[in-house]
Amino acid sequence: MEVTGKITKVLEKQSGVSKAEKEWTKLSFILETSEAYNNLYCFEVFGTEKVEQFEKYNKVGQEVKVDFNVSTNEWNGKYFTSLQAWRIFKAEAEQPAEVEATGDDLPF
Repeated sequence: MEVTGKITKVLEKQSGVSKAEKEWTKLSFILETSEAYNNLYCFEVFGTEKVEQFEKYNKVGQEVKVDFNVSTNEWNGKYFTSLQAWRIFKAEAEQPAEVEATGDDLPF
């Protein structure tokens, strides 16, 4: 799925240790679209490398496109849904920078 909007807030990083004793880091950010209804999204970026990349290239007020997955998990009979961002790029760019730079878009 994809949505375009403006980053309005970046929440504090969260980190911890999983049951498998692996360290994890995640960061959440708020995106606001120009739609009349349902125009706020809270996305998660999960993993140390992805969090560092997000912080390096994205700022509050920036217009971005976000590719994301919707994930729902059950815990103690309650269900929690999260929007997991897996690609974020400037809204004015038609493709992510890494795809534009390759020059492999010719069909032959």
